[in-house]
Amino acid sequence: MKQFKWVSLWATSIAVAAVLAITGCAGKGYTPENAPGEFSCAVNDNVDMDVAGEAELADFTCFYKKWEGAETLHFNVTVKNLSDKPQRYKVNIFLDNDKAVGGLIPRKTGKGLLEPGKAASFVYPVKGVTQQPKEVILKIRTIE
Repeated sequence: MKQFKWVSLWATSIAVAAVLAITGCAGKGYTPENAPGEFSCAVNDNVDMDVAGEAELADFTCFYKKWEGAETLHFNVTVKNLSDKPQRYKVNIFLDNDKAVGGLIPRKTGKGLLEPGKAASFVYPVKGVTQQPKEVILKIRTIE
């Protein structure tokens, strides 16, 4: 009976280790080596969002891709205009490691602003980040 408990404990430990390896090492987050194609931008979906009433966050996912010679984290942000007039949005993304990225959607206004009911995307790379953040703050504001 004692040997059965030991074998059972050993098998359970192996199973737990396998699950942790598959799920991104339980709270440590994804790296370029173990990440699926796209994934949640923070461990356990720990994202604090502050989105303007005139906007809808249509997509907020992450992926790793080479940028400036190294694999780095990229944020894919898609914003939909919910207002009744053309808009431009300011996007800020703050990571728990004191890094931040952001920009404007649409980036350039030569073709005009984002029309009501339409969506636009932009991808923001974060240089030197090779670990999925534990926490992310996303802010989207309109520009008047």
